[in-house]
Amino acid sequence: MSFKRTIIIKDDPILLAKQAAEIFVASASRSVGKRGRFSVAISGGSTPRRMHKMLAREPYVLNIPWGKTHIFWVDERCVSQDSHESNFGMARRDFINEVPNSETQVHLITCKSSPRVSAKEYQKILNDFFSFERTRIPRFDLIYLGMGADGHIASLFPGQKILYEKEKLVMAVKGGDPNVNRISMTLPLLNQARHIVFLITGEKKAKTVQMVLEGKKLRLPAQKIGPPNGRLTWLLDRRAASLLSEDLHHDKVN
Repeated sequence: MSFKRTIIIKDDPILLAKQAAEIFVASASRSVGKRGRFSVAISGGSTPRRMHKMLAREPYVLNIPWGKTHIFWVDERCVSQDSHESNFGMARRDFINEVPNSETQVHLITCKSSPRVSAKEYQKILNDFFSFERTRIPRFDLIYLGMGADGHIASLFPGQKILYEKEKLVMAVKGGDPNVNRISMTLPLLNQARHIVFLITGEKKAKTVQMVLEGKKLRLPAQKIGPPNGRLTWLLDRRAASLLSEDLHHDKVN
């Protein structure tokens, strides 16, 4: 695959969150200027929460074209939206209720039906939104991903059959912590993005970051991310990047 990879290392999680928010603002402005709207898929977990909260505050909130910004989710747990395990619920509390967009621009994954039916419903939402691209895989302007210490991304965990899916864009899966039913975008959809940004912090993930970025011969889900003709940015704090070789440190932007 041909894609541009950039490694950005920040001194701490707060500076990392600011960089992630700046990427959001720049991508939104560029996408609206070129295509009239901005499509972004976000992830759950603790790491992106600082960025999400920043998006609802100055200066970021004033520089985002919210009226033309459409928010999607990379994955979701099949739990109540009020649960602290809900990715949508967390994002709603952190920034969605605080910014000037409409409900029609927030494309959440619901699990009101069975997981399998819910996955089909979300794929239809994607098909309807990207209708002008119906003959090919939808292409998000920006996707944020986290990574677990086991190398999982979204709800794509090591050893699962979903990692080899070629046709479906969204699938039901069970696993992770908590071990619940989930709905997740698949690799064909994720890798079609114009820009993918990994947000990773902490020493617990340093070894996995090293294995993925230094090309260790493993079969980790994170190693399967590489958007053809797109950009891939690894945004790391110092602790997550602590085991990287000096050659990779040369890619850093402080």
